[in-house]
Amino acid sequence: MGKSKTQQSQQDVPPPVPEPLPLPVADSHTHMDMQGRTPAESVELAASVNVTTLVQVGCDVSSSEWAVLQAKTFDSVHATVALHPNEAPRLVLGDMDAWAGRDKHRGPGGIPALETALARIEELAVHPEVVGIGETGLDYFRTGPEGVAAQQESFRRHIALAKRVGKALVIHDRDAHADVLRILREEGAPDRVVFHCYSGDAAMARDCAQAGYYLSFAGPVTFKANDELRAALRATPMERVLVETDAPFLTPVPYRGRPNAPYLIPLTVRSMAETLAVDVAELCGALDANTRRVFELV
Repeated sequence: MGKSKTQQSQQDVPPPVPEPLPLPVADSHTHMDMQGRTPAESVELAASVNVTTLVQVGCDVSSSEWAVLQAKTFDSVHATVALHPNEAPRLVLGDMDAWAGRDKHRGPGGIPALETALARIEELAVHPEVVGIGETGLDYFRTGPEGVAAQQESFRRHIALAKRVGKALVIHDRDAHADVLRILREEGAPDRVVFHCYSGDAAMARDCAQAGYYLSFAGPVTFKANDELRAALRATPMERVLVETDAPFLTPVPYRGRPNAPYLIPLTVRSMAETLAVDVAELCGALDANTRRVFELV
């Protein structure tokens, strides 16, 4: 049975503002360009609950340019720039219907299109407002086998760029754990690596922490069925844990399915503190310190 118009309209309503956190925390991965508010509104609303630092993440050339602009405009916003793993095959092979989910209908551009986009990302990467290269990585959920080569080549190029400019690598890893870890080993990981919206198990979390990587947890760690993800959080040393929204996606409970935004970080932080059996203020302090360390924020 389909959803009623009332149910659909309720899903579009932003959740209420939660109780502020006791100490400042960063949203280490957000997409304000997709959230239906002005950047100023997003920044102000987040600050009202003590989410005082936002990392605005680029997914293609245009959104990376936009991220840099916001970081230049707001002291509390920092940018990352990259081609999302689903963008690379779209550039090379075209916007195939099975991948797109958006209005673009580009034809195949081949490797020259990828090279042109990567060159622009490198130009943006040197801006002082840019604190990371990402989100890059691999996504085997949306892209079919024909797009794997383009994704992997793009990932390797982003790893090299992160090392060249000395900035954190922000990884998108969906249904591709083994290949992401393999390519990091083959290329040699940058000094600072973040697994955005971590989705692996506890064993992988231990391996990542041992390698010195940071694991960022989002709304799914609050979902009732995700005991394995909470086990991964418990397996991660406190000094390697970050928190994010990936807004407007992955809204934490009890508002799953409704629009996400940085101001909802307190819901995820409080759930994480419960999972870890630590005081919320203690976790806030660790999250803030970790974000500043990995992105080299003053």
